[in-house]
Amino acid sequence: MTTKIPAQQTADTTKVNTAEATPLIPLPPTAARALAAGGSAVALVGTFLAWTWTDEFPGNLTVTGYPGGLQVLTLVGAALTLLFTLSGYGIKGLGWLTPGGTNSPVIWTALGVFGTTGYAIGAISYELGGIVNLEPGAWVSIIGALIAVIGALGLPVDQPYDHSDPNPGTWERITQPFKAPAPSRAKELPAWAEILIIAAGFGIGLYVFAYGIATEDSELFIGFLITAAFGFTAIGRAGLLKRLSALTAKHRNITLAAAFAAAICFPFTQTNDQFALIGANILIFATVALGLNIVVGLAGLLDLGYVAFLGVGAYAAALVSGSPQSSIGVQFPFWAAVLTGAAASLIFGVVIGAPTLRLRGDYLAIVTLGFGEIFRITMNNLNGNSGPDVTNGSNGIPNIPDLDFFGFNLGIAHDVLGHELTRSGNYYLLMLFFTAVVVTVFRRSAESRIGRAWVAIREDETAATAMGINGFRLKLLAFALGASLAGLAGTVQAHVSYSVTPEQYQFAGSVPPNSAFLLAAVILGGMGTISGPLVGAALLYLIPAKLQFMADYQLLLFGVALMFLMRFRPEGLVADRRKQLEFHETGQLDVPEDKPLPEGATGVAKAGA
Repeated sequence: MTTKIPAQQTADTTKVNTAEATPLIPLPPTAARALAAGGSAVALVGTFLAWTWTDEFPGNLTVTGYPGGLQVLTLVGAALTLLFTLSGYGIKGLGWLTPGGTNSPVIWTALGVFGTTGYAIGAISYELGGIVNLEPGAWVSIIGALIAVIGALGLPVDQPYDHSDPNPGTWERITQPFKAPAPSRAKELPAWAEILIIAAGFGIGLYVFAYGIATEDSELFIGFLITAAFGFTAIGRAGLLKRLSALTAKHRNITLAAAFAAAICFPFTQTNDQFALIGANILIFATVALGLNIVVGLAGLLDLGYVAFLGVGAYAAALVSGSPQSSIGVQFPFWAAVLTGAAASLIFGVVIGAPTLRLRGDYLAIVTLGFGEIFRITMNNLNGNSGPDVTNGSNGIPNIPDLDFFGFNLGIAHDVLGHELTRSGNYYLLMLFFTAVVVTVFRRSAESRIGRAWVAIREDETAATAMGINGFRLKLLAFALGASLAGLAGTVQAHVSYSVTPEQYQFAGSVPPNSAFLLAAVILGGMGTISGPLVGAALLYLIPAKLQFMADYQLLLFGVALMFLMRFRPEGLVADRRKQLEFHETGQLDVPEDKPLPEGATGVAKAGA
């Protein structure tokens, strides 16, 4: 069956292309939706039955009537599939679930349920020694998931309006950015209701993030990644993320407050100190990535040695921390150590940037890469043999004492509102404060006159210079500001890890942060945005920390992931409007094929050509 999508008008009343939304499997729409709903319901019921007879598989999938482990993920995915499917029936009260499109969310959630359940069955069979270890519940869920996928693929695929190919392939129709018909204007909600929606959104995000960190088994974490990836895509295709973004843009200050309130609650959701430590390291990684975003995302300077500034701040703080192995032998209060680390990185940023920022592109990248390696080698050589005894060479500076604020020692656990806040939780909250400072600096800088000049330099430095912008001075300012923010995070990292060594600050390695992972976090998350590097850094730190058995293939998998990202979402996971327009079709007016151009008119190209 073929469904025609009506032509729409863009904001400037320009017509754009439309394409026929043909289902991937030829089924009547009513039957397809019934299969999707029925299959997801069957998969959901299967999660309440035992999937295996032994509790040797993580998650204890032997209990009937109480889902656990991977069963919970299948249950959540099946419930979302069922809700999106019922929303397509036009049931009153569910229309808000799909403001942007009713079919694409069903397809993605159904595929997610099938992927999670299939992975669970494969993992059980592999670890326990064959499919004989499966109980009926697993078969019920996988059959229901398969039926739901068949039904979902029988629904007409929501088509993008700017698709220039009238006969797109299957993969293109699934992966193309979806632009649904403009829905009727939503009823204006009172301000308090919009604020509650923002709070609920961050609350759900906190729960999902805390659940992912708290997964102790790699099998459960992989299933979590599958469910989260497909579920997030489905929610985006449904239009819910776009509406939430509109609310957050309307209430920006409240959004920032809600985000940090949710982040403050994170250590109180963790009972394992190791998981809280992962959260603290993610914040360190994310803060440094946000500083790099000033250099790369705003000013457009490719810096491949940025991790060296993190090392400068960490070494400066370690030398004045009072460590017995420090060659200086002094102990500054923490506020003075923070200023020392930030100032040292700032000075190095100016010293390195002044002679090198007259270079552009690949040449600048090579010079900064050399600086990163020079820093690491120098820290190795300042060992008393190859050079002065300052950094203790490859042994680094160990035994860095914990911080103490007015009698509040961050190295010991404290009881806060009846909950034990561990050492990692203490440092997490401290790092969250510095993250708030860096976010504020980034936001104010990006929205200022200097920030707009940085963007102009990034887009075309020659044109910016012709307009009167002092490119060198502003690039040096971006380089110095980014370096000082990295040094700020380095001071906390030195105390969190108890020691600093040269091997921690390489261009590439198996453990972040390093220059390659920092740059990838900015690109993956979305250059020039605030939340993009935070999301990218969280993913790039969390996944290696949870899947340590894949350490030998980490860089290979990382490269493959970047290739897919560049192919299907080059603007990053969280992209600003400028990047979306740069990397995707804009729906500009096509040249009518039946009407020739006026005589003398040239240079008009079709959209997408």
